Parts: sequence; C-alpha cells; structure tokens
Amino acid sequence: MKIVVCIKQVPAKDAPLVIVEGGWIRESDIGFEMNEPDSFALEEALRLKEKHTGEVIAVSMGPERVKQTVKEALAKGADRGIHVAEDKAHGLDPLGVAKSLAAAIEREEPDLILTGLQSDDHGFGQTGVLLAELLGLPHATLIMQIEVQGQGLRVKRELEAGWFQWVELPLPAVLTIQSGINKVRYATLKGIMAAKKKEITAIPRESLGVTHEPTQRIERIYVPAKTKKTEFLDGTPKEAAAKLVEKLKHEARVL
Repeated sequence: MKIVVCIKQVPAKDAPLVIVEGGWIRESDIGFEMNEPDSFALEEALRLKEKHTGEVIAVSMGPERVKQTVKEALAKGADRGIHVAEDKAHGLDPLGVAKSLAAAIEREEPDLILTGLQSDDHGFGQTGVLLAELLGLPHATLIMQIEVQGQGLRVKRELEAGWFQWVELPLPAVLTIQSGINKVRYATLKGIMAAKKKEITAIPRESLGVTHEPTQRIERIYVPAKTKKTEFLDGTPKEAAAKLVEKLKHEARVL
C-alpha cells in the first residue's frame, strides 16, 4: 500500500508572534514545527504500513525551511519525502494549496492519502476535502479508526453529540484524520540517522503548471482587544441568585 501524508509546517505553539504589514506574521524570529493534526495522520500512515506493508511518502509545501519538517517525518518512519517549493505558500487560499498538492501527488498514484483535520495556523480544515474533489477520489472526514478490507476501507467517523458512523469506501481514497486517533511516536536516534539517507524530492510549485486565482483572501490579522465588564445584580439575595443563574445559562453558557 502506497500512502501519501500531507503535512504542514506551522509556527511553534510557544512562538512570540509579531504581526507585520501584508496580513501575516514576522517569520524570521520564530521557530516552526509540524502541524499537530498532521502528526496524527502521519502516525496512522506508519501504523498502516507496519500492519499491511508498503510505503509512506510525506508531502509538504513551503519555503526551504519546510524540509526540516519533512525530515522529521522521515525520522519517524516515512520512506521518502516530497517538498513542493513555494516561498509564499502562506498567501495561498485552501483551493490553491489543494491544487498544488494534487498536482504533486497525482504523479505518485497512491492507494491512500491522509491529511490532518486542519492546520494550527489558518485552521480552514478544507485541504483534504478539496484534494479529494480535485483528484476525483472518495473521501471521508473526522476519521477515528481505519480498517483495510481487501480493495477498500472501513472507517469510523466522529459525529456530533458523541455519535459515530462507520463508512465503507473503495481505494484509492482520501481521509481526513481526527486529532487524538492515536498516540504519536517520537523520532528515535536510529530513525534520525536513517532519515539522512532518505530521499526528499524538491519540486518547484511553478513547474507543476498550476494556475489559480484566489477565491478568498485574508484582509487583516490582529490581536483581539481585551475588555473588562462588571455588572452588579441588585435585589434580594434570592433574586440576585436567580438573575446570576439566568446569565450563566443564557449569556455565559456555562450551565
């Protein structure tokens, strides 16, 4: 089974973000890491490979620094990597990203494509869905369990209010993995050393022949304004308590 995993490099969770003109952050002063939801997709791909044999290919798009995240995937057990080189990847909308990844992945003819639920920076949650549509493949989201059955899959989807759904679909397919589906492994020293010998293919985005007019744009990025509001509840203690309960139920929504 050939499995492609789409991973994204995002700003580290503890990075001090400075907003600059142009609707983005200053990238020169911060560290980057693998998008956490994508790490669950990678782990699931590695487990499927260990159980059914095959190959895991990590695909990521971005500037040169993205190769470090691809190397992390290789150190954890991926067999090879693909780097779609694009210095201004952060400015692409989800459809532009999906078109670029689809063009790079299509050449591999994989049996299965996995993505994380969403990215920690933009958080659109659309890449996997759009990727499936562009490649003409069946797709399922919020996957909590994967079972390979012959030439198809049986997957468990997480719905609302504690409900789950089992879905059967043929291969090849695209799955969007829910965070928490598994326990993500750490890269071992042996894996880190082995990753140095594994192949990372660099593909300039412009060479893919993808043309795209953005369908959406980020107007502004800003830090939410902090405000404080104090409200006094008058009346007797019984009346004040009743008013407080109403506000906690209908305004704060914590009851």
